[in-house]
Amino acid sequence: MLEREFDSGTLARRREAVLGYAIACGMPEARAIDVMIAVHELAANAVRHGPGYGRLRMHATASTLRGEVSDPGLASRNGHAADGAGDPATAPWPFEQGHGLWLARKAADDLHVTSGPHGTVIALAFTLPVPAAEGH
Repeated sequence: MLEREFDSGTLARRREAVLGYAIACGMPEARAIDVMIAVHELAANAVRHGPGYGRLRMHATASTLRGEVSDPGLASRNGHAADGAGDPATAPWPFEQGHGLWLARKAADDLHVTSGPHGTVIALAFTLPVPAAEGH
């Protein structure tokens, strides 16, 4: 199991941890990179649009690599702090809302979002390759 907290200062280390964990669970490197990108995008969304920090959990079953990215705050809809602070015209770079979640949905085999007054939890799953039968 991989379980880590994250914030803006730890995103790079979390990417490395997710990539290593996915490979260790039997995911081919190219697919492990997809896992890493999807999880990173969700964590970056929590940092950028949520409270600025969150928690990452990953574990493998016999056939699936499961992940969960959560944060304890409400997501904003305008790309700024949930309290409404900030002006979209002064954002440090142009962005289109939803690209991170869109990318995660494309990469994951399954993705569910639960959001409410106590935060957001995004659960995602990636099918692990079937090991080759021994002797064949």
